[in-house]
Amino acid sequence: MSAYVWVTLLIVLMDCFFSAQAQGSLQTDFYSLSCPKGEAIVRSTVEKYFKKDSSMAAGLLRLHFHDCFVQGCDGSILISGASAERTALPNIGLRGFEVVDDAKSQLEAACPGVVSCADILALAARDSVDLTGGPSWSVPLGRRDGRVSSASDATSLPAPTDTVSVQLRKFLDKGLNEHDLVTLVGAHTIGQTDCLFFRYRLYNFTATGNADPTISQSFLPQLRSLCPQNGDASRRVALDAGSMTDFDVSYFKNVRDGQGVLESDQRLWEDATTQNIVRNYAGNVRGLLGLRFSYDFPKAMVKMSSIGVNTGKQGEVRKICSKFN
Repeated sequence: MSAYVWVTLLIVLMDCFFSAQAQGSLQTDFYSLSCPKGEAIVRSTVEKYFKKDSSMAAGLLRLHFHDCFVQGCDGSILISGASAERTALPNIGLRGFEVVDDAKSQLEAACPGVVSCADILALAARDSVDLTGGPSWSVPLGRRDGRVSSASDATSLPAPTDTVSVQLRKFLDKGLNEHDLVTLVGAHTIGQTDCLFFRYRLYNFTATGNADPTISQSFLPQLRSLCPQNGDASRRVALDAGSMTDFDVSYFKNVRDGQGVLESDQRLWEDATTQNIVRNYAGNVRGLLGLRFSYDFPKAMVKMSSIGVNTGKQGEVRKICSKFN
């Protein structure tokens, strides 16, 4: 083959590569040329913090979820400021910002201005699931960071008091269905929450003077001991009692058995729309437990992490994740 043909072929291939970037399609090999060590840098950073505190995995997973449900997966949750997204009530208790900042500083040293903060969040969420014994997956990359972050936009986030119909509406607004809803909420298998978000279920639910009747009577004393009526509202409680460090299906068993900590979680069992999905994930045959969930969760995460992304020439690639350029 002549040198002219080789050069022509190279130009065509480069045109295809940059055209794909300009068109805004997410690609699993997006940084293969521009920052080949990018994914490894994020992974090693997440591992470093995970070894110090394994609960950081849940924090990073939640951070990505909260980012995607407001303005799309654009890193807007990372912006600091008095009225920024992260200051909204639903975002109280979010953690993992220092992990993202650490990874970003290393990436800027290795390949300046290339890897977005939004992509760091997506990769860190995947690595967090993998480190806690869950499935891994190839993350489509190429998101760019948004230029807007407002606390007032956080109303689109699911709330602990939401009925299934309200939860489903919020998910449908993002292009996700009832199966995605149950699958993604399964991330609570490694999650924690503050007493603030569920204590009302324990003592005077709907002004009856009694606890939420859907809470298992054997589980209620445990929750009350963790969250006394006039105790510390910021105390952290596992959303998957007995298995909070392992990414598994025990969360669904707990919901089935009346041991869902959040009202919104327990309602997944009480509602006909979602009950069968919970039942299937909880399983009842030894050896099959977790296989269905492990297969579905990566697909749902890829779907969620594509919500409203900025690609091509949209948005920016921040130099510091907590500040707009």
